[in-house]
Amino acid sequence: MDQATRLEVRKRAGNRCEYCRLRQEDEKENPFHVEHIIAQQHGGLDAVGNLALACSWCNAIKGPNLASLDPDSGLLTRLYHPRKDSWVEHFRRDGAFIFGLTDVGRTTAWLLRFNDTDNINQRLILDELGELD
Repeated sequence: MDQATRLEVRKRAGNRCEYCRLRQEDEKENPFHVEHIIAQQHGGLDAVGNLALACSWCNAIKGPNLASLDPDSGLLTRLYHPRKDSWVEHFRRDGAFIFGLTDVGRTTAWLLRFNDTDNINQRLILDELGELD
């Protein structure tokens, strides 16, 4: 993947993780990754339409996963796709918490551990500093 493609993905994402919406400037010590939404091992390409900007946390946990079990229904459910889905249709932020509004949102929030203690604490600090939008 060339540098121009990486720059295009970062610019399109506004330098935010396209999953948890954390800003790169709030994670200066951990550069965000340009990740494959559909992993290469599943046939995903380096095309811009298959790439997303992800914080280190979301990228590491998501890995090559395409789906997981919905914590409410127990059914196999696809994950949020930043190129095809609208974040506000699938998630709602309430203070430091991020809630899934749909089966896709619940599954993604659960798998990527949006509401683990460390993530909540980080968002609380950012909120207190007025840097969480």
